Amino acid sequence: MNKLILITAFLSGSISMAQELDLTNDYKLVEDKVIEWRREIHQNPELSNREFKTAEKIAAHLNSLGIAVQTGVAHTGVVGVLKGNQPGKVVALRADIDALPVTERNDLEFKSTVTSEFLGEKVGVMHACGHDTHTAILMGVAEVLSKNRDKIKGSVKFIFQPAEEGPPPGEEGGALLMVKEGVLKNPDVDAIFGLHINSATPVGVIRYKSGGTMASAQRFVINVKGKQTHGSQPWLGVDPILISAKIIEGLQTIVSREANLTNEAAVISVGKIKSGVRFNIIPESAEMIGTIRTLDYDMQKMINRRMEEMVPAIAKAYGGEASIEIRTNTAITYNDPDLVVQMLPTIKRVAGEVNVQTQNAVTGAEDFSYFQEKVPGFFFFLGGMTAGSNQSFPHHTPDFLIDDSGLLLGVKTLTEMSLDYLNM
Repeated sequence: MNKLILITAFLSGSISMAQELDLTNDYKLVEDKVIEWRREIHQNPELSNREFKTAEKIAAHLNSLGIAVQTGVAHTGVVGVLKGNQPGKVVALRADIDALPVTERNDLEFKSTVTSEFLGEKVGVMHACGHDTHTAILMGVAEVLSKNRDKIKGSVKFIFQPAEEGPPPGEEGGALLMVKEGVLKNPDVDAIFGLHINSATPVGVIRYKSGGTMASAQRFVINVKGKQTHGSQPWLGVDPILISAKIIEGLQTIVSREANLTNEAAVISVGKIKSGVRFNIIPESAEMIGTIRTLDYDMQKMINRRMEEMVPAIAKAYGGEASIEIRTNTAITYNDPDLVVQMLPTIKRVAGEVNVQTQNAVTGAEDFSYFQEKVPGFFFFLGGMTAGSNQSFPHHTPDFLIDDSGLLLGVKTLTEMSLDYLNM
């Protein structure tokens, strides 16, 4: 294709900036590095807000590429800015870098044997959610784009985020703190892209959903007050355990009878109940802790309101008292519909149209949502299950496993999304 035809095709939208550059050789050179980085990070995981060595590795890599680097963002985060040779928009790319308090059970050469302390207990530490792959992929994207900075119109901001799994009690962290510290400013970000590896999606496949794609996560605490008495004489007291059971039963009717589940899914789950000390004593109080997952803010408001009405009312009906406190941990991961439409041609070209699939919303949560509250964002899922395999292990489990052959597609997709977005 001669230069005139190439330029005409690009301006007409039939060819992208990434196609014009032909990054084939750059991808070949970086693939083995990405796999090596991923395995090194996997073997040396660090918990949220404690990702010191991981941050050092990332910063050293970005510095070696001539990318302007800022460290210590939101405690251990690293931010790099790659300025193109021409003025233009700013696109941000995000990878989370923290691991989980999980003891690995896989038999890998690069298996984690790291231990640490979590909530006062000695625990194994493992990249049981794939953040090691996200970090390595973004390091690879940075390398490819840095080699082509003379063709970049605008800037790329690389955000390596700590504490996606949540900061330790009493600390701030994660995307919320990064936003608070101005990570989307100076230069101001116009759009942000992110991905999440998925152990149940075949290598080579990308899945996405426009609009609400991952749920908002809220934590609630219910305190029930009764009246203590002997277990043989319940009529002399008020049973907070019975009240707790009735509250749980009532909360489920909010989802099953009041929420319009044809619009979006919703979940209310009680995960912990604490009450009593002895088999023959009806205790004075009970505490329940649980989670609310919603994909629509109007539905979230309705559920919160009804819980706040129902909890004390049920307790009163049985002679007790109860209070509820609801705290939001993450917002809804919301893919901007216009941005999705804008970027889908790039994703389909890179992965192949048959490999780009829509999916239903996920009731898991992601603090990438806090970036999307400020700027348009697109968050998608990358296949990590060995092609042809029928076995996968859930995220956050000791057997969680990812096929490294899927990582290069992540590098290609984020690279070409960035180049095409900046040249639109």
